[in-house]
Amino acid sequence: MVGPMGTYNQIAGRGLERIAALSDGLFAFAMTVIVLEIHVPDVGGVHTEAQLWHALVGLGPRAVTWLLSFLTLGIFWVGQQTQLNHLTHTDRDLSWLHLAFLAAVAVTPFSTEVLADFIGFRIALVAYWLNILVLGALLYASLAYATKAGLMKPEVTPHLLAAMRRRIVLAQTLYALGAALCVISPYWSIGFIVLVQLNYAIAPRIPGLVKLTG
Repeated sequence: MVGPMGTYNQIAGRGLERIAALSDGLFAFAMTVIVLEIHVPDVGGVHTEAQLWHALVGLGPRAVTWLLSFLTLGIFWVGQQTQLNHLTHTDRDLSWLHLAFLAAVAVTPFSTEVLADFIGFRIALVAYWLNILVLGALLYASLAYATKAGLMKPEVTPHLLAAMRRRIVLAQTLYALGAALCVISPYWSIGFIVLVQLNYAIAPRIPGLVKLTG
């Protein structure tokens, strides 16, 4: 006989559409917040074309971190939506895994601002990478749980599941490699991570990486 709490746990958090709606809203909010860190130059300090140009060039680091985070959020949004599209339904435990994933999404504007303010510091780069690592780990955990709990659609083959897992693992490996480059320079790390993200996000893909991330 199932007790009251057991009954509740069996019926709670089963709506895929609610998770998708919350995800869309939170990702949209995070993507908007990160651009707010790129401030228009102070009018009082700009009196000539040259001064305006110098002020705009000074926004370069923040523009780079905006691009970095926009690509990060876009890639993980696609990854989560791909998983949700292949589920028959969810359950309470899987819903909380996705909520934990969205909590990491909500932290992204903060880690982005830290990186923008301290772009030359290795610790800032490592903090940003840890944010990406948590996002990837939770996305992988949700996929593993959904597979074990039998929540995937019947047409999802072992080959497709392996491809989804491989994509997450390879991406995280490349991000870790990019983070390790901060030993040389944080700018090398940022440049490498942006290249990896562009490879995932757009076509044609970057030669040499397509075999790794395809």
